[in-house]
Amino acid sequence: MRGITLTLMIIVNMSISEEKSYAPLLHAVWHGLTLTDLVFPTFLFVVGTSLSFAMDRYQCMGHAAVLKKVFVRSALIFLCGYLLYWFPFFQPDKAGHWGLIPLENTRILGVLQRIALSYCIASLVIHFGKARAAALYSLFALVGYWWIMASFGDFSLEGNAAIKLDKALLGASHMYKGEGVPFDPEGILGTLPSTVNVMAGYFAGRFLRTTGPSYEVVAKLLMAGAVAVVMALVWSAIFPFNKKLWSSSYVVCTVGIDLCVLATLCYVIDIASIRKWTGFFEVFGKNTLFIYLLSEVLSSIFWIAQVGDKALFDWLYANGFQWWAGDKNGSLIFASVFMLVCWSVGYVMDKKRIYIKL
Repeated sequence: MRGITLTLMIIVNMSISEEKSYAPLLHAVWHGLTLTDLVFPTFLFVVGTSLSFAMDRYQCMGHAAVLKKVFVRSALIFLCGYLLYWFPFFQPDKAGHWGLIPLENTRILGVLQRIALSYCIASLVIHFGKARAAALYSLFALVGYWWIMASFGDFSLEGNAAIKLDKALLGASHMYKGEGVPFDPEGILGTLPSTVNVMAGYFAGRFLRTTGPSYEVVAKLLMAGAVAVVMALVWSAIFPFNKKLWSSSYVVCTVGIDLCVLATLCYVIDIASIRKWTGFFEVFGKNTLFIYLLSEVLSSIFWIAQVGDKALFDWLYANGFQWWAGDKNGSLIFASVFMLVCWSVGYVMDKKRIYIKL
């Protein structure tokens, strides 16, 4: 499941533009839900399922050791995300002299940073408060986030409470500007509900591990997923699905879909024993963080490097794919080839038993 998620993540991250990519491979402009909008919450869900394994080890460690492990791992993941946005670290000035890129305009939060913070909170709540505390946190985080968003702003791009908090604490210069205004879709406030995706994955993983795969387990996961999706649809009438705001209804809906995906994989792989196809995705699942960072660094290099008056990214797309496959097919094939290049690196690492983990 982690490998499938990373595969789709790399493909959607390499989409050319809204006009030259298929709609499911683009995020919803604001309110709404697309296939692409499922990628990030599913990744957090899988972080939670992995946490169900790690918690067994944590229980045998003292509190001090757990705190050190969780904080160090979270800090390293956060740092990787921050360095990714600072990359390539050096740039020339107007006189042609090279120097460090100033930190005052570097984005502080982002994808890996949200993963780090959500993992950290979920780990500490589950370790110290157990399942009851995690369930209570999830309830209050979803309802509380809804109340905060409704009470201190609206659900628009410029009027929501999340953007106000980020501007006050981070400053506009340290925020994402891809929406046309300083607004961070992985901002501070949205970490409250995003942590629930991790906790839901933890509960699903623990349930699957303690019961084992069976038709009954698959049915229960499917029913839980269906109930969550229905609840989310009802909630969305007053708090719309919105990935960029990480709305509470969006969390419940994506958790429901992930439960159904997990149930389907459980049936196909464990019960029906249809496993020949899984090896491809397992390559991505074994070195997920490294391959994600590789894909992001390569993508950044493609945008920075120039071929004539074009970025290397645009040049490769236009000269390698667009001219014969068209706009949208060319974009999809280009992204898929890029994904396969990253996969090839992971395949070699797997064959050599090189696994990079934090």
